[in-house]
Amino acid sequence: MTEQTNVVIPTSSEERTWAMLAHLSVLINLVTGLLGPVVALVIYLSYKDRSRYVAYHALQSLVLQLVAWVGFGAVTGIMWGIVGALSAILIGLCLIPFACAVTLVPLAVPVYGIVAAIETSQGRDFRYWLIGDWVRSTLEG
Repeated sequence: MTEQTNVVIPTSSEERTWAMLAHLSVLINLVTGLLGPVVALVIYLSYKDRSRYVAYHALQSLVLQLVAWVGFGAVTGIMWGIVGALSAILIGLCLIPFACAVTLVPLAVPVYGIVAAIETSQGRDFRYWLIGDWVRSTLEG
């Protein structure tokens, strides 16, 4: 792999394939509920010393999945709890559309993972919004 202006470029198709699989691990969550981050973590641990490109993309995928599934899961649970509690006094009924919108946010994550997988399979660098730069600085530091 070569490095130009803070962008890591893969040198082999194996690196591109493993980076793509790390991003596609988000789809495992649709079937198992929470095993996607485990797959991304295993890929990261396997490649952290062998390929900076694969390690970067696997760690990005891991962080995105933890934020989306665990973070938004907690927010969704809290939101529906508030709706349920306030429904006793009819105010919560007005909040049902907002709770539904919050519930649907994590469903966009697999689409974002597929876009990242396509980009990495073609050898391009991909950064998740707000996560990519943080992960890159973590790996460099």
